[in-house]
Amino acid sequence: MQGFWETLPRPFFVLAPLANVTDAAFRRLIAKYGKPDVTWTEFVSADGLVLADEEGKRKLLRDLVFTEAERPIVAQFFTSNPEHMEKVAALASELGFDGIDINMGCPDKSIEKQGAGAKLITNPERAAEVIRAAKRGAPHLPVSVKTRLGYNKDVLEEWLPVLLKEEPAAITIHARTRKEMSKVPARWERVKRAVEIRNEMGSKTLIIGNGDVLDIEDAKKKAAETGADGVMLGRAIFGTPWLFTNVRKVRPQQDPVAEPATSEGLAQAFRPDQFLSIEEKLRIAVEHTKLFEELLGDLKSFAIMKKHFKAYVEGFDGAKDLRMKLMEANSAAEVAHIIDEFLKG
Repeated sequence: MQGFWETLPRPFFVLAPLANVTDAAFRRLIAKYGKPDVTWTEFVSADGLVLADEEGKRKLLRDLVFTEAERPIVAQFFTSNPEHMEKVAALASELGFDGIDINMGCPDKSIEKQGAGAKLITNPERAAEVIRAAKRGAPHLPVSVKTRLGYNKDVLEEWLPVLLKEEPAAITIHARTRKEMSKVPARWERVKRAVEIRNEMGSKTLIIGNGDVLDIEDAKKKAAETGADGVMLGRAIFGTPWLFTNVRKVRPQQDPVAEPATSEGLAQAFRPDQFLSIEEKLRIAVEHTKLFEELLGDLKSFAIMKKHFKAYVEGFDGAKDLRMKLMEANSAAEVAHIIDEFLKG
C-alpha cells in the first residue's frame, strides 16, 4: 500500500517528528510559511492510547490534532506491542491521517525500557510483527518506518532487509546508530547503501535519508549523491518555519520595512530568493507563541517555547538582550510586548 507516497515528486522533502517541537502549533505555522511535501506528528505512545484512562487519552490525542493545510500528514507511534499498534493504526485511520509511521529509532531510555523506539532494532522479529499489525489495523493507509543504522553498531546490511520484507511504503534512515546519538556526523554514504540494498531486493519501498541536513539546497545535494527518494529535515526547522521554501536567510541588519509586518502579509509575500527582515522574523515568533498558547497552553509548559526563542532570536544586534528578556516571559502577551518594545528601538 503506497497511498499518497507514489504521488510525491522526486526527490521530496519532509518534516521530521520532533518531540515537543513539531507540535500542533508549530506544524500549523510551518504549513503556512513553508509547507513540506509530507508532515509527521510528534511521536505518540500507542500503549498510552490503549491503556491510559480517559483523561490520559484525551491529552495524548491532542498531539494528533492537525489541519487540512498540513496534508499529507503521517501519525507516528511508538510501541513494541503488536496488539496496541493494530488498535492505534485503526484510530489513525478514523482520525483521517494519510499514513502511519512506526518509530524504531528513538534513543530515549524510558521508551527503550518498553522495548520500543531504537530497541526494536535488537528485536527484528518483533519489529516485523509491529509493522504487520499496523497494516492490519489500517489496511487502507500506507505504513512507514523511521529507524537508524543499528543499535550499538551499524547493522544496516542485516536490519534493512528485515524491514523491506514487510513492504512498508517508506523507510527513513537516520544515518547514525543509536549508540552514536548525534555525537558524530551522519554517514550519508550508508543512505546510499540503503538505496542499493532496496534496489537489489527489487523492493518498491521508498528510502528517505535523515541527519545533519542544513536546508533545502543541502537536501537536494544529499538526495542527488545518494539516490534517496526523499530527505527528512529535523533540527534545521528551529527558528525557520519557512525552511521548506527557498527563503533561507535573514537580512543581517534591521532594515526598515515600508509597512508594519503582519502574519497575513508575510504568508502572502513569501517568494523564492526572498530575504526576511529582522522584524518579519520576530513577528513570526510572536505568531508562533500565540498559536502555542491557544492550542496547547492548557496542556504543555510555556517553557517549551523558550527553545524556539533561542533559534528565532540570534544573529543580529541586540539579540542576546532580547533573548534574555524572552526567557523570562510566561505568556504570549508578554512575548508580544517585549518584541514590540524591541522593534520600537
